[in-house]
Amino acid sequence: MKEITKIPYIDEWIQEMAAMTQPDRIVLIDGTEAQAEDLRAQAVSTGELTKLNQDLLPGCYLHRTAINDVARVEGRTFICTSKKEDAGNINNWMAPAECYAKLSKLYTGSMKGRTMYVIPYSMGQVGSDFAKYGIELTDSIYVVLNMLIMTRVGLHVLDAMGDGKGFIKGLHARADIDEENRYICHFPEDNTIWSVNSGYGGNVLLGKKCFALRIASYLGKKEGWMAEHMLILGIEYPDGEIRYISAAFPSACGKTNLAMLIPPEVYKKAGYKVWCVGDDIAWLRVGKDGRLWAINPENGFFGVAPGTNEHSNPNALHTTTKNTIFTNVALDLDTNTVWWEGLNNDLPHNCIDWKGNVWDYTKFDKKDKSTCAAHPNSRFTAMAVNCPCLSSEFDNPAGVPISAIVFGGRRAKTAPLVYQSFDWQHGTFVGSIMASETTAAAAGAVGVVRRDPMAMRPFVGYDMGDYWAHWLDMGKKIPNAPKIFHVNWFRTDDEGHFIWPGFGDNMRVLLWILARCEGKVEAKETAIGYIPYADDINIEGLDIDKAVLEELLTVDVASWKTDIENIKEFYAQVGERVPAELYTQLKALEERLG
Repeated sequence: MKEITKIPYIDEWIQEMAAMTQPDRIVLIDGTEAQAEDLRAQAVSTGELTKLNQDLLPGCYLHRTAINDVARVEGRTFICTSKKEDAGNINNWMAPAECYAKLSKLYTGSMKGRTMYVIPYSMGQVGSDFAKYGIELTDSIYVVLNMLIMTRVGLHVLDAMGDGKGFIKGLHARADIDEENRYICHFPEDNTIWSVNSGYGGNVLLGKKCFALRIASYLGKKEGWMAEHMLILGIEYPDGEIRYISAAFPSACGKTNLAMLIPPEVYKKAGYKVWCVGDDIAWLRVGKDGRLWAINPENGFFGVAPGTNEHSNPNALHTTTKNTIFTNVALDLDTNTVWWEGLNNDLPHNCIDWKGNVWDYTKFDKKDKSTCAAHPNSRFTAMAVNCPCLSSEFDNPAGVPISAIVFGGRRAKTAPLVYQSFDWQHGTFVGSIMASETTAAAAGAVGVVRRDPMAMRPFVGYDMGDYWAHWLDMGKKIPNAPKIFHVNWFRTDDEGHFIWPGFGDNMRVLLWILARCEGKVEAKETAIGYIPYADDINIEGLDIDKAVLEELLTVDVASWKTDIENIKEFYAQVGERVPAELYTQLKALEERLG
């Protein structure tokens, strides 16, 4: 047997996968810059990457995926457990034996004439209590280079693996990029992920949603911790004290903007700062002190490009100015740099769009996505160390202590600007009924309101009811649990305009949340939870008066009563494993609403 990693258990698996996919050669990714640079040069020579202006964007490249392969495909994503009910009604299920047989046919010979790259990677700091290890086999240099940014890759990961028996096995092949035969399949009972016929980020960077959420959520349930679709940020007070918040929002609801928030002028002058620990995923464990501690298991950011600009998120924009891979954005030929809608108002006149065609800027219509130069779900993959507001605790293997958990979504009328749950059990209920409008980040219809509990609907690796039960169980295991809140930056007036300014001004709400965690402010008890008194949210410097703030903080009882019926339908869809406690919470809400 050919030694690749020198760990027999792992090498046997690699040989088995190579026998099926039949690559011409196998290359171990060692994490060195010299090897990465060689791969970049190869990808440029084949057109897989375009090298950008190295004076303006050093180390930056552009990649275009196939036009049928531009987003996560929930309809082609499967959880393969031996019992169907363990995958649950919200997930697509396939029996493991059936799935392995079906995909093996697609993989057979799929790497002929290609190279299989072996990527040993760690989610979390290598050697920490949080860390979990994986190996992804892929025939895509694009995947290798993204994984080098998004995870911790190298021979030191192999050293940390020991006999390798607990590692997550990942196999990815581009095959024919055939959307009819595209599958992203998870085998939680086997620590295995198989992805075929895609070349797009979330489907093929197997450390991301596949491992860090779907497989990790299953491991967390089994091992007594939590893997969540949450950003982590720290707010530093003028006295130097830092408090940490983790927050769950569905894709394209401002998660990255919040994670890299810039304080409003009134707070900046007073000495407040915001530090980003993570923009997408949090792994949480109970610490020795009885608090909940969190790490960001990733090492980079895979952010949505459109709408990212100097006003909306300067920190994210600055993070992308070096060593970044841009996917499906536009190429400005005059400067050999990238452009996307919302970057600025200067439409490039000499430009190649995300499909590789010459773009006619005169036909651009903001309301018609088909006229865009960049795909609405175009991305940047950027190194966390480039972020100007990266927390000094980013690499701390112990993580950071969480004071508050925040849920949020896009609701035009129903949810107020902010409210606090009564306790952990009620907070779990609040998370379970989260709803938002769909976006381009998921393939399918845009603008439809759907339930997205804890922003985990597409990412739970097992039954949703069991997942909620795990949340309720965790509440009993955390002596000093964080308080749980819900926010809604997206409430609109009768003309459909957003009332709350959002962006950096969201910090005003976060400071109220932290003040509640420390018992520094009172709140008004309502049917849905505790609501702030308007005087306790600082609106100094905002073009909003107290009456508007009062409106943002009202509970629209009629909307909530309508919502109750929708929640019941959703719980029925999740099925018989919905914990009784959540039905008790729902009934209590109904009674409080009258």
